[in-house]
This record gives sequence, structure tokens and C-alpha cells, in this order.
Amino acid sequence: MLAAPLVLVGALFLASCSASAASDAQPDAQPENGDDRPVVLTTFTVLADIAQEVAGEHLEVRSITKPGAEIHGYEPTPGDIRSAADADLILDNGLNLELWFAQFVETVDVPHAVVSEGIDVIDISEDAYAGTPNPHAWMSPTNVQTYVDNTVEAFADLAPEHADDFRANGEAYKAELQQVQDDLTGALERLPESQRALVTCEGAFSYLARDAGLAEAYIWPVNAEQQATPQQIARTIAFVEQNDVPAVFCESTVSDRAMQQVVEATDAEFGGILYVDSLSTDDGPVPTYLDLIRHDADTIVAALTENR
Repeated sequence: MLAAPLVLVGALFLASCSASAASDAQPDAQPENGDDRPVVLTTFTVLADIAQEVAGEHLEVRSITKPGAEIHGYEPTPGDIRSAADADLILDNGLNLELWFAQFVETVDVPHAVVSEGIDVIDISEDAYAGTPNPHAWMSPTNVQTYVDNTVEAFADLAPEHADDFRANGEAYKAELQQVQDDLTGALERLPESQRALVTCEGAFSYLARDAGLAEAYIWPVNAEQQATPQQIARTIAFVEQNDVPAVFCESTVSDRAMQQVVEATDAEFGGILYVDSLSTDDGPVPTYLDLIRHDADTIVAALTENR
């Protein structure tokens, strides 16, 4: 990949933070570990939950960003850097998701692993991001099984005395992920092939759509572009009409105003809110990754198959 497009994409991502760095930041003061367990630091909450499933009781897992944070334009705080310096391992998604991460890790001497390594990458095909990898690989339960394998390997290197437990935890978790995938694809089989389409605000569901046999359309490719252009909306309307799409969706971290214009211009209904970049707090609707992906799968199936 050429360097110039990467610089452009990085600038777009960093300029697009949908919330202030202060609102996304973790508190500067981090609690002491309090025990002898190695500390694993992840870049966002979804990875933290996946890592915790593998770690069990043997590792302490933390997230740099907090629940509800928009991760694309996140800016590390001094507290993040102090936390990273105390970590024994850092896990990141890769695929240009955490463009703040490269500069971040330059300040600390901590090993890290890229959990998306080995997946079949989908490139973004439109707008300023064309030709760059779609970073939202965790939105496919199939891909997350690869995340789990990479995490198991990284943890076995970090704490080899617990390697067997990490592998057992990983296999059990992968079975739950596969069940979500099987339920999703099975439920969508009742849809005519011409109507198997997923339309969202952000192009965050390319991997889920591919693995579930759905065509995909979206208003903008990345949440950096929350101000939809007339051309983007017109393109989405045309897709909905041409494919007789019964319902459309939007993500929890952005306004659904643009998608409501699509609803008003077509026969499609608004199918509901989907979660992507962040888990909720423990008392919220998606406190774990399995809750998130099950919520999204159930919401998509219910809206697309109702009265079909």
C-alpha cells in the first residue's frame, strides 16, 4: 500500500473524532494491579472482553478506551501512557483502526500482538478510503474465532504455565461464537436471495454481511463522515429501492438522521440500532461482545424477515 494514501487516511481518521478526547479518555489515575497477575492492555472494550474470555482468572485485562467511546479518532491521555508502561502485553485490532496506536506505543517498551492477523481482509472500495482495509473485522463471529486463536497464542507466550487453560477457554468461547454465526445464517435463509441485503449508516458490517451471505450498502464508509452528502444518501436510496430492502439500520455512536431520510424516501422501515465500536457498561444493553453480536444479529434478522 502506498504511503501517501495512508497519510491521507490517517489525517481523515484523526480529524474526525466524533466526541472530544476528554469525553473518551480513561481517568488519568489507574488502580494498582493489587496482585501478581500479568496485565494485558487492549485498545478498546470489545477486545478487552474477548481477551478476558481467554484469560480467565490468570491475567488482568484492561481497555484503554472506556465503554461507549468512539475509537476511530481517539487520542491517548497521559494516564493511558502510564498504564501502558505498566502493562505486560498490549493487544490491538490493527487494520488501520487505531491510527493513534503507532505513536502511542513508541513511548512505551511493551510487547504487543495484532489480533486480526490472518483474517481475509476486505478493502473499502469507495470515497477517500478506497483501497484501505475495512478495520471492523470483529463484526464477524467467524473472524473473532481468529482473534481468539491469536490471543491464545499471545497469552501462552506471556504466561506459559497457564497455556492449557487459555486454549480450553478459547475453544469454549469459539463454540459460542460459531453458534451465533450458525443462528444468523440459518435465520436469513427464509429471505429471497434478491432481498438479502444489509443497509447501515457506517460500512462497519462488511465482514458480517459477507459471512452471512448478505449484500451490503452504507451511507458512509467510516464514522469519520457523519455529515452525509446528498450523493451518499441518493446512492443508498437507489440500493434500497433496487433490492426491495425491507429495513435499514444505524449504529449507536452516530445520529440516524441521514438514514431516516432514506426511510422517508423508500418503503423501508428503520430496523433498529446496531452496536459496533464499543461495549456498554455492565448495566447497559451490550456489556459483552457476545451480547453485542447477538443483539445485532437478532435485530437484523427480526427486521429483515418480519412478515416474510
